[in-house]
Amino acid sequence: MREVAFIKQNKAKWLEIEQVISGKMKKNPDDLSSLYINLINDLSFSQTYYPKSKTTVYLNFLSSQVFQKIYKTKRIEENRIRHFFLTEVPLTVYEYRRYLYYAFVFFILFVGIGVISSVYDKDFATLILGEGYVNQTLENIKKGDPTAIYGSGASWSTSLMIIVNNLVVGAKLYIYGISGGIGTLYALMKNSIMLGAFQFLFETQNVLLESAKGIWLHGAFEIFGMVVEAMAGLILGASILFPKTLSRLESFKIGFRKSFKIYLSTVPFTIFAGIIEGFVTRYAQTMPLILNIIIIFGTLSFIAFYYFIYPHIVIKKLDQNAIASGKKM
Repeated sequence: MREVAFIKQNKAKWLEIEQVISGKMKKNPDDLSSLYINLINDLSFSQTYYPKSKTTVYLNFLSSQVFQKIYKTKRIEENRIRHFFLTEVPLTVYEYRRYLYYAFVFFILFVGIGVISSVYDKDFATLILGEGYVNQTLENIKKGDPTAIYGSGASWSTSLMIIVNNLVVGAKLYIYGISGGIGTLYALMKNSIMLGAFQFLFETQNVLLESAKGIWLHGAFEIFGMVVEAMAGLILGASILFPKTLSRLESFKIGFRKSFKIYLSTVPFTIFAGIIEGFVTRYAQTMPLILNIIIIFGTLSFIAFYYFIYPHIVIKKLDQNAIASGKKM
């Protein structure tokens, strides 16, 4: 059967399942199970004859959503937080993964603007970061400790102040998405350009690697989290600009519910980044290099795995469970 004919033959059924998933249509357990079994058969057929088609990807996602709706257990309810981070967030990230790619593209672009601007204007860093901050950093570099600025103040007070500040920045990146994503892009641009200018400042003083030993101890969680928060803001904005077949209000409600899950998932990373910055970064230049490397690449690998790789693992596992359950039924 040609793929077009396959889609035409089953489209109405799939749309009905979408209605059930979104809560617009109610089905008793027996009817829902019947729909689910038919969907699994469609998925198996699509995987066999159209393995690389968007139809297969769509049916993969649809089956995982139905599987969750049918097979939510008491254990899941009792471990709501665990289920949220290990299942709900990854599935939502997978569904909107292209927005994560968009956010990273914009982030890299804006960091590049910060670097290029600094190359052609030696006063750009001062303009963006502030004269006092730049002068203090330059003074620390002369003293042989490029990241000494992170060692000022008591650990607890510094950590708390950083956490609050970063939570506010993250909230802005997300909430500004209500402007259709323009506000989110502006906030991301502002922070990314600052990062680019800041890093280039160290490069001009030939201490880029020394500075990286301190900045990226907490920066992996902090910066990556910032990009994910921008992703959530872009999803929120897209739900307003592109409602598709839904009303704009209904699209916004769905977009807000799903994007808020992604935003909320960044909060633990933001908190841990603040703790690292307040308690660990101050010792960046004195700790063994191997410890710097372990912390930096360990945190970067963990957060990258969670948002880029783990969602694919979850969706694959749910698909396998769904297929197995469908065969048993």
